Amino acid sequence: METSWGGSISLDPPWPPLRTESGPGPGALRGSTPDVPLSPSLQCRDVCGLNVSDRCPFIRTTPDCHSEGGYLNYLEGVFCYFPPDLLPLAVTLYAFWLLYLFLILGVTAAKFFCPNLSAISTVRGPLLCVPLTCSPHGVTFLAFGNGAPDIFSALVAFSDPRTAGLAFGALFGAGVLVTTVVAGGIAILRPFTAASRPFLRDIIFYMVAVFLTFTALYLGRVTLAWALGYLGLYVFYVITVVLCTWIYRWQRRRSLVYSMPGTPEMLSDSEEEPVSSNSYDYSEEYRPLLFYQETTAQILAHALNPLDYRKWRSKSVSWRALKVFKMPVEFLLLLTVPVVDPDKEDGNWKRPLNCLHLVTSPLVLVLTLQSGAYGVYEIGGLLPVWAVVVIAGTAMAAVTFFATSNSEPPRLHWLFAFLGFLTSALWINAAATEVVNILRTLGVVFRLSNTVLGLTLLAWGNSIGDAFSDFTLARQGYPRMAFSACFGGIILNLLVGVGLGCLLQISRSPMAEVKLEPDGLLVWVLAGALGLSLVCSLVSVPLQCFQLSRVYGFCLLLFYGSFLMVALLTEFGVIRLKSV
Repeated sequence: METSWGGSISLDPPWPPLRTESGPGPGALRGSTPDVPLSPSLQCRDVCGLNVSDRCPFIRTTPDCHSEGGYLNYLEGVFCYFPPDLLPLAVTLYAFWLLYLFLILGVTAAKFFCPNLSAISTVRGPLLCVPLTCSPHGVTFLAFGNGAPDIFSALVAFSDPRTAGLAFGALFGAGVLVTTVVAGGIAILRPFTAASRPFLRDIIFYMVAVFLTFTALYLGRVTLAWALGYLGLYVFYVITVVLCTWIYRWQRRRSLVYSMPGTPEMLSDSEEEPVSSNSYDYSEEYRPLLFYQETTAQILAHALNPLDYRKWRSKSVSWRALKVFKMPVEFLLLLTVPVVDPDKEDGNWKRPLNCLHLVTSPLVLVLTLQSGAYGVYEIGGLLPVWAVVVIAGTAMAAVTFFATSNSEPPRLHWLFAFLGFLTSALWINAAATEVVNILRTLGVVFRLSNTVLGLTLLAWGNSIGDAFSDFTLARQGYPRMAFSACFGGIILNLLVGVGLGCLLQISRSPMAEVKLEPDGLLVWVLAGALGLSLVCSLVSVPLQCFQLSRVYGFCLLLFYGSFLMVALLTEFGVIRLKSV
């Protein structure tokens, strides 16, 4: 019989009569599963070669099509709830939802996750991370916020062996993208002289990390010692950065003769200060002439308003359009995630909203942990966990409300930074889980490997925010800082993403190792391209006396275009190894 996918297929069921299993699946789109045979050897991608009427039972009964986490079963939604004629519409909706999830990841990391990390490191610095906060260009504790989407996506992907290719594709793909497109774009926007010692240090550490990952892929497994080695290497990298910075500053203080401006040997990424071209606080002009005390209701309304009307009037149409899409996400995050700002006199204390956070934040914690599996569990068969959390949170919020005032934050206000950190982290984890599940669904529909989806869609989505930030820094006259951030971020993502992801998988598995199955030739093409890119930069940049010109930037862009073409040709079988 001729199918809509252009193939001829028999009407007989493709699965052998091994055993039956039934039961409803969780999730908003999960329906009841009929009593049909299961075969653990079947691959989910085989569904596109079946008759249209056989696809839904195949999705519901094949173990390879079941996802471990997530709120929606996207595969079942495509093949069971959308008619075959509307399959392009389903894919389009999934693509828009994927873009919106990337927007959620970016907003949560930038406006909630990073500020709370900054507050923790600032307020609790003497106890937690004084040595680490002295490091330049974000390669330490606070850098975790910038790489949160990449790291959480890797953790989610490594949690399921079927999606491990997404993690390697995204981490390697982001590495190639950042070291070529982003670094090349910085050189094109603002040619500059790179800091010699930080550049050599970062690129050598990253080459070691890539070599470790290449070796793990070749061996086909990651043991406990190997995973701990990844994390240990990043700790050693952080210590090296901090020590180098301290030694450099000590030498500057001891030196009587200062180097000439622009000398590569004496330039450091720590010399550039954060951009503040407009240091004047224009909010002073909008303060009322007569002081008045806001009511509790007004404080709550202003705190939950994600729109600044003064900024709205001064921004472009494109910024306003993006803001409209971001406002629902920002409102939901403002409602559920507390943010502590040590730079403000009141630490961003909003009494009614912070009391409300004592109810909403724990509720989000139980409803996002393990995709809400723990939140709906009934204690003693009477009350679900989420109801108990709401009752306890309401009692705590009432006590806090009557024990505090609107004008002065309480002594333990800094604890809200930890609550906001945990809540925003779980929001990011929930969004990353949905991203991985959608990418896996698109891979099944279009018959693409997880690796190519990781090096394209996932890598682009997770890196677009960092790319725009680095380009903005370069345009404002700080190309050296932006260039240093390229390597610092991807070192964190690779070492912590692979190390922590495999470590968590080992802790949940009876086996003391994680099995790695390279997704064909494409993984080796990806690893080889990243290694070649780093070697070329390691050789060419010193030969140019660390002077990065526009020609060098265009060469990097050409390299990425060539790599992407080779990767796609490999994925579609045009480039393949000859069988012996």
